[in-house]
Amino acid sequence: MSKTNPGNFFEDFQVGQVLRHATPRTVTAGDVALYTALYGSRFAVQSSDAFARALHYPQAPVDDMLVFHIVFGKTVPDISLNAVANLGYAGGRFLAPVYPGDTLSAVSEVIGVKENSNGKTGVVYVRSTGYKQDGTEVLDYVRWVMVRKRDPASPAPTPVTPVLPDAIEPDALGDACPLINSGAWDADLSGAPHRFDDYALDEKIDHVDGMTVEEAEHQLATRLYQNTAKVHFNQYTEGQGRFGRRLIYGGHVISLARALSFNGLGNAFHIAGINAGRHVAPLFAGDTVFAWSHVIEKATISGRDDVGALRLRMIATKDRPCSDFPLVDGEGRYDASVILDFDFWALIPR
Repeated sequence: MSKTNPGNFFEDFQVGQVLRHATPRTVTAGDVALYTALYGSRFAVQSSDAFARALHYPQAPVDDMLVFHIVFGKTVPDISLNAVANLGYAGGRFLAPVYPGDTLSAVSEVIGVKENSNGKTGVVYVRSTGYKQDGTEVLDYVRWVMVRKRDPASPAPTPVTPVLPDAIEPDALGDACPLINSGAWDADLSGAPHRFDDYALDEKIDHVDGMTVEEAEHQLATRLYQNTAKVHFNQYTEGQGRFGRRLIYGGHVISLARALSFNGLGNAFHIAGINAGRHVAPLFAGDTVFAWSHVIEKATISGRDDVGALRLRMIATKDRPCSDFPLVDGEGRYDASVILDFDFWALIPR
């Protein structure tokens, strides 16, 4: 019997199947520093223990997307080692802060399967949950991924497509951060004066800056998250694929866009929920990422007068600045520059 793991193929997934993922990962201050080096994120709550403590955190929490990537990385060997592409996200909730020293683990449940018409691949839907060492849930989300079949001649399963929420309800967002002392929020130190009431419904914000992706940093990022998907790091296999080169991990794009969004949303300090997300087109090393955001909803949270929630549609583009807010062309298709369409809730002081 082989002692190596070839990863699961589409035929190996069944609705209701539960996968407990290896390997638990203790998050360290080194991980946080490396994440900052990769993306340059500047949100003050996650950058400064002193700033966070003034708001009543015990210390600076780990960046939400670093938590997401570590939990995501745990799932890859069981779910997407043989993926063609990760397609989208929905129903995501950040349920508790994570701090350096916490250990994260992950469990996933298969909630849907659907073979593609080509008979060579299929789409697998999973709900993944991340836990701290004491069993506290810190994150759960649904993603769907296109996975290769082991044998194209194998019969297609009965298709099951899960019903997913259009958006997380605002009152479900409060656990993302503790009750903060918003009166202690120092706009000079946070780098932005704008709070909840300063943002208007339907407002569009060009984040102005661009960031060019380098192959080395992407390789470092995928290893940081222990993401072993071949499509991201194995040029030998991907050189024989449809693009002839490795794809940049979609989560890398989310983190780049999130870091760029500081310019215009510098006080939107927590991602609290993921409503929907789609990787519209591939990104490759050498491309430059830009981003813009659209305020599509504003909400208060019951029992919370310290923070409000902005529902943001964040669009990332490659090799095109966002001063004219590119999204769709005249025929309703995504503009050729668009690589990410990400709908999420962010918490911001009131």
